[in-house]
Amino acid sequence: MRVHIVDPSAYTPPYDDALCRALGAAGAEVELYTSRFAYSPVAPAEGYSRREFFYRAAPGGAGSRLRRLAKLAQHVPDMLRYRAAARAADVVHFQWLSVQHLDGYLLPAEHTASGSRRPLVLTAHDILPREPRPGQRAAQRRLYDRFDAVVVHSAHGRERLIEELGVDPARVHVIAHGVLRPWDDVPGGEDAGSAAGEAPLPPELRESDAGVVLFFGLLRPYKGLDILLDAWRRLAAGRTGEVELWIVGMPRMDISLLRAGAPAGVRFLPRFVYGREILGLMRRARLVVLPYREIDQSGVAFTALGAGVPLLLSDVGGFPEIAATGAARTVPAGDRAALAEALEELLGDPAALAVMAGRARAAAAGEYAWDAIAQRTLELYERLLEN
Repeated sequence: MRVHIVDPSAYTPPYDDALCRALGAAGAEVELYTSRFAYSPVAPAEGYSRREFFYRAAPGGAGSRLRRLAKLAQHVPDMLRYRAAARAADVVHFQWLSVQHLDGYLLPAEHTASGSRRPLVLTAHDILPREPRPGQRAAQRRLYDRFDAVVVHSAHGRERLIEELGVDPARVHVIAHGVLRPWDDVPGGEDAGSAAGEAPLPPELRESDAGVVLFFGLLRPYKGLDILLDAWRRLAAGRTGEVELWIVGMPRMDISLLRAGAPAGVRFLPRFVYGREILGLMRRARLVVLPYREIDQSGVAFTALGAGVPLLLSDVGGFPEIAATGAARTVPAGDRAALAEALEELLGDPAALAVMAGRARAAAAGEYAWDAIAQRTLELYERLLEN
């Protein structure tokens, strides 16, 4: 089976790589069509081929306005070029489509060059766009109608697609998000003084000996960073010097007021972190906390599971489904007092954290392992090809 995985803007390289490797290991012939990831090196393709097909003439630095404008200018020509390339595929599986107003008109044809039917699949990593531009949500809803199948990562996501957006239940399929280990095979994140196999911390954080609660990932409004800082303020006085809150990730919002008003024991590292530095952060963390206001599933959560780190989550989206494994606890979204209480309880109970860490490792080796996810994905492709 010839499968194209398509992520034009390279939004999720670790996920793309893990899925493609797993599908290749399960016997599929897999090509990843994507673009150059501007923030760091990516893992070498193993068991599949990678083509940096989109936005090849996009100049400028990562996240620059010039680069965004260049990508937008190239989007339609590159999508039309991909329509031609897609003729060689039996199944085309898009991971992201970010120009929703246009993308529904630019998808590959429904039949291969030989005339057989070519299923189109979309993974709804986000059910609807966050912080949307005018008309973007309605365009995303129309886009779903163009696909033979939509994959979601939680039962909650399936319910939203069906109940909130009216997508045909027969076309919505729950396939779990697999664990991510973005430190595997990725160069970078080391320094000259690190021996092979070590997981160095980012240099900005190395002088601390305190225990760590970690908030990791892009800093965006929906992730509840303000909620976390308020909760930390409630417990920081009694734990000065014993434990710190590390907030690590590239800002996608203005964090100047949050930094200025942060309580004691908070360290910010507002930049992109990759490679084995991520593993260094995870190894130092007693707990990863994600107090999101909304989500379906989170790659950060599955990165923590990949490192065997317990999680404290808000009770939104698919997060309660992770908590059902015993690897995480949830608190009501937006409830600062409940978050502070849960942090205090877990930080004071190393035995409970150890049990949760064991459950995280078990979930990573079980229901969130990529071999099972690849098998379910291939079974979906096969059913679509039979129809």
